[in-house]
Amino acid sequence: MKKLIDYSPEVKKALKLNRPIVALESTIISHGMPYPENLKTAKLIEDIIRKEKATPATMAIINGRIKIGLTETELEILAKEKDVIKASRRDIPYLVSMKKNGATTVSATMILASLAKIPVFVTGGIGGVHRGVDETMDISADLIELAQTNVAVVCAGAKSVLDLPRTLEFLETHGVPVIGYNTDELPAFYTRESGLKVDYNLATAKDIANLIHTKWDLGLKGGLVIANPIPREDALESKYIHDIIKKALDEARKNGIQGKEVTPFLLSKLKHLTDGKSLVANIALIKNNAQLGAKIAVEYTKLL
Repeated sequence: MKKLIDYSPEVKKALKLNRPIVALESTIISHGMPYPENLKTAKLIEDIIRKEKATPATMAIINGRIKIGLTETELEILAKEKDVIKASRRDIPYLVSMKKNGATTVSATMILASLAKIPVFVTGGIGGVHRGVDETMDISADLIELAQTNVAVVCAGAKSVLDLPRTLEFLETHGVPVIGYNTDELPAFYTRESGLKVDYNLATAKDIANLIHTKWDLGLKGGLVIANPIPREDALESKYIHDIIKKALDEARKNGIQGKEVTPFLLSKLKHLTDGKSLVANIALIKNNAQLGAKIAVEYTKLL
């Protein structure tokens, strides 16, 4: 496996010196935002993590090589090229063996972070149980990965296009703690409220790092969800965004859009229907998550 992995010089140095590192996904670059906002946001997120005294490690597969940390040229490939495959767990062997380009989802990023021994990962929102699951059986691989892979995922909750009660139920069944950062309520990506409770409300990055360390020190395998609400000033009004999500979901069903194509379609449609407000909110929440994730990584490293 080591022969298939390339570490960026920055990440390689951080690993050698036991410095805190934060894993980042890349599907948000290739499939979550349009160019050039995607490239600008990717660079901005990395800089936020550096300012918090941690090292960013954006994950991807480029020409069949597993990348732990990306160069500027590699970021541009993901931001500009149209044939980058959205990579989940099942896609990694294909992309590596066929020497293709892949942008990693939450599940794939968790796998690569685990391989590189990076315990903290920042994303926008996790996948989950999709609405209409009784008919489609559509459950994100992100949830399966959280149940079995030792990586803590900092996010703004689950994407609000999902069935949030069933997503929480799945996480509970598989023993994945959902920790609210200064909140008792699960954030719903674009909004701070969902009407659903998190398992625990912790107020500091140090407390969260201690809980993460304790879980794995006890031999309890699997990830954790660190739910960090979007900043109040950037949140969208709940009824407004939920009505638009319903409209976008109806259109996706009419067009027969399924599987991993659903989320990119919905994000694009929401950007259009909200006149760009959803994109602004998306950027705000990922910046907020990057700051918290870096603080947690710094505190976690002190425990090792």
